[in-house]
Amino acid sequence: MIAAAIHNGHNLRPEVAELMSLSESERLQEEDPFTAEWAAIADTRIIGLHSRFEVDLNRPRDKAVYIHPEDAWGLKMWKTEPSSEIIERSREAYDAFYSEVMHVLKNAERSFGHFVVLDIHSYNHVREGQGGAVADPDLNPEVNIGTGTMEREPWAPLVERFIADLQDFDFLGRHLDVRENVRFRGGNFPRWIHEQFPETGCALAIEIKKIFMDEWTGTPDPLYIQTIYEALKSTVPGILEELSNLR
Repeated sequence: MIAAAIHNGHNLRPEVAELMSLSESERLQEEDPFTAEWAAIADTRIIGLHSRFEVDLNRPRDKAVYIHPEDAWGLKMWKTEPSSEIIERSREAYDAFYSEVMHVLKNAERSFGHFVVLDIHSYNHVREGQGGAVADPDLNPEVNIGTGTMEREPWAPLVERFIADLQDFDFLGRHLDVRENVRFRGGNFPRWIHEQFPETGCALAIEIKKIFMDEWTGTPDPLYIQTIYEALKSTVPGILEELSNLR
């Protein structure tokens, strides 16, 4: 089992930072802070250190560098548009990431036969400003499990077990709203994993609504962050059991 938090990063290369018009707080709003803490449920972890505003590891290579506002939630990112050389250096970092992940996953395949990647993200649900209306809960589950990039077999028992275990967890006296493919179906990273390892690799795209922080100030709720960690950790025995059934 491998856990990834590829949008956790906030860093920018100096040459990118010089051109960036967004403030740190504006960038943080669309990044996935604290997801690296949740990835600690696995011994093998893939953590993004650089901001998705430098290079987005969950998009196809040709769309991984945001250029226009429509690429980035309508945000005007650049004081001056980056040169082709800067863009290419960001894409080289993208290539290096996928090359290293390929090495990690091949080792997992060779050692264990099958593997699961928990692709952990978070998402906004208060888009109308601080204190504004929250997005419709019917369309925005607290945890969205994206499985739209995988073949259902042989992974269906594992997916169903993971969702059931997460739903059953006692989350501060209640149960989390966990649903599949409601808001997100999975991005380029899980799609690539399933293309490269169609028989042996399963990637679950886990999108957690930002109920654990103030989206607009970045202020975290430590209790929620810890409890989400414990909820995710509670799924590990079931994941490993279902993986063992495939061997």
